[in-house]
Amino acid sequence: MKLTVKLFAAARQAIGSDQIAVELPDSARLGDLIDAVLRDYPALAPVVRHAAWAVDLKYAVRDTPLSLTSEIALIPPVSGG
Repeated sequence: MKLTVKLFAAARQAIGSDQIAVELPDSARLGDLIDAVLRDYPALAPVVRHAAWAVDLKYAVRDTPLSLTSEIALIPPVSGG
């Protein structure tokens, strides 16, 4: 299945786009997607190490199952004061 990952802030700047596409098997979980992102988009590695992930508008962990209709977002850390 081909999934789209929405990118924000530093992740978007690292790639120069607000989304990326990742091809995964039908039984994929978020951990599989993270591994594929690191492999296919090495420029995102510094962001991915500290990022949170959301699947269908909820924070997700590596075991979260994915489907063709999953809405996935890479949420980089933010700072401010």
